[in-house]
Amino acid sequence: MFRGSMVALITPMRADGSVDEKAFQDLVEWQIAEGTEGLIPVGTTGESPTLSHAEHKRVVEMCVEAAKGRVPVMAGAGSNSTAEAIDFAQHAKKAGADGILVVTPYYNKPTQEGMFLHFTAIADAVDIPLFIYNIPPRSVIDMTPETMGRLAKHPNIVGVKDATANLTRPLHQKRTCGADFIQLSGEDHTALAFNAAGGHGCISVTANVAPRLCAEMHKAWRDGKVGEAMAIQDRLTPLHDAMFCETSPGPVKYAASLLAKSSEHCRLPMAPLGEASKAKVREAMVSVGLLN
Repeated sequence: MFRGSMVALITPMRADGSVDEKAFQDLVEWQIAEGTEGLIPVGTTGESPTLSHAEHKRVVEMCVEAAKGRVPVMAGAGSNSTAEAIDFAQHAKKAGADGILVVTPYYNKPTQEGMFLHFTAIADAVDIPLFIYNIPPRSVIDMTPETMGRLAKHPNIVGVKDATANLTRPLHQKRTCGADFIQLSGEDHTALAFNAAGGHGCISVTANVAPRLCAEMHKAWRDGKVGEAMAIQDRLTPLHDAMFCETSPGPVKYAASLLAKSSEHCRLPMAPLGEASKAKVREAMVSVGLLN
């Protein structure tokens, strides 16, 4: 169910900062039409840190409603409070999500044992497939393959979004977690290399604005058309670069605004994108063929 080209959805907002519900559901519809194979609402790309709990839950509900079961929905349910993460996870299941994405607890800096207990508590509290989101650059802590292997024994913990950009990780995690553990890259540049090392797909930022190309790349890889997949990878590389010329999701929301899929507005403390960065994003969009 969870494989291939998946998208870490932005949360479109109006100029006044309110969530644009119609734009969000239109974005979901466009993603499915363009070939995206999985939807991830209210991750960091969806500005989960600055959404209220009510907004967070509403975005999950809207995503499930718009997807209509056509592709799986993996709802963001992470928090550095275990009780809060359990609440988000229970809501996601009630809303009809197919899985949840739970980030390693940021700022608190728990030990490996603390992370093991955190994820076990969430997995014990709600019967829904849980994906660990390991992203040391944002959460400061790094879950080791050994800890992940312990967690993989839990029947509800089924995979990982790995944003370490360390291409030895899928190899080690396959050994500790088993071949059935679903490994998804959380870093666009390394998606194909991650697949080659045992991965099953990518949860992508770039797919917000280039869903068809991302989907075609993963399909070509699965079909054994390695040269075709690598050619698409090369074509997308300048766009991947541009999506992180400033802190995400600033660049991708600006890119989405160029396609009339969202406003460029991000909530504070995310600053408006600088003019030099806007030029980089626009140039990349043109080079990839998304804009004239």
